[in-house]
Amino acid sequence: MEFETATLTGAPARELSPGIRLRPLWTGSNGASANVVEIDAGACWEGKDVHEPGPEEVYVVSGTFNDGFNDYPAGSFIHAPAGSWHIPQSKTGCVLFVFYPEG
Repeated sequence: MEFETATLTGAPARELSPGIRLRPLWTGSNGASANVVEIDAGACWEGKDVHEPGPEEVYVVSGTFNDGFNDYPAGSFIHAPAGSWHIPQSKTGCVLFVFYPEG
């Protein structure tokens, strides 16, 4: 069995919205992906983030994440079903582990 590994420092950051960066860690052959998302203090996604084609799984590594409705402190897990949406933001800044099981 062969394993793939990645490091956060080796993952290039791509700005998704001002103050919100995505660092890809892994992409599977079916389009699934594992990522780290960094949200600076005061940053807010521009518009709605719609979960298509599949769900989004989020683990709050540090800080407090807000989905436009609720605050989620470090240690929280959020399952966002396909077709749902939110407006990612953080007053304090946060780091998220984000998994897209279906791409």
